[in-house]
Amino acid sequence: MVGLIVALDLMDKSKALKIAYEVEDYVEMIKVNYPLVLTAGLEIIEELSEVKPVIADFKVADIPYTSSLIAEASFKSKAKALICHGFVGSDTVKTVLDVAKKFNGEIYVVTELSSEGAKEYMLEHSNEIAAMAKNLGCHGIIAPATRKSRVAELRKIVGELKILSPGIGVQGGNLEVVKYVDYVIVGRSIYNAENPKKAAEEILNGIHRIQYEV
Repeated sequence: MVGLIVALDLMDKSKALKIAYEVEDYVEMIKVNYPLVLTAGLEIIEELSEVKPVIADFKVADIPYTSSLIAEASFKSKAKALICHGFVGSDTVKTVLDVAKKFNGEIYVVTELSSEGAKEYMLEHSNEIAAMAKNLGCHGIIAPATRKSRVAELRKIVGELKILSPGIGVQGGNLEVVKYVDYVIVGRSIYNAENPKKAAEEILNGIHRIQYEV
């Protein structure tokens, strides 16, 4: 069954925690990015992990040594998973994966972003990045719901690896990607909604409707 991940790209710790508790019955995991961590501190990961497992979406993209320090800090703060860019090469990805193993954590590799700019440079090597993630033994990839055909192609490459797909809602992503992914990531359409709980419930119901039609 395809799950829902809420992305809390906020700069308000209280609001982030409030929304996390409001939507906990409808989401499988919580994704945090730099805006929240830079304003609330790294400890927000541990606080949110008391609600649901947390993915640290730091899109790690540095040399292996520096990347290993980011991974270490993330997992020590109780992150369940870490997102790493794939374009930096296999040495960095392998390094953060080695750190993850020490904490029984997971690594998800960005193949291409959900934004239009990803078409300029990332798209050309996206399939190669996906194959690398599979060959290294990563836990999954990040693939854009804004380009359903690309997600379908990436599924063929990664096989049983998990696919997490952002871009639904404000970015205009196609919910039909649930036919190819394991999790859908939604941020603004939930946390900016007048009723985040209801928004999460409606999105999850939409996911299930499409999934059961397949």
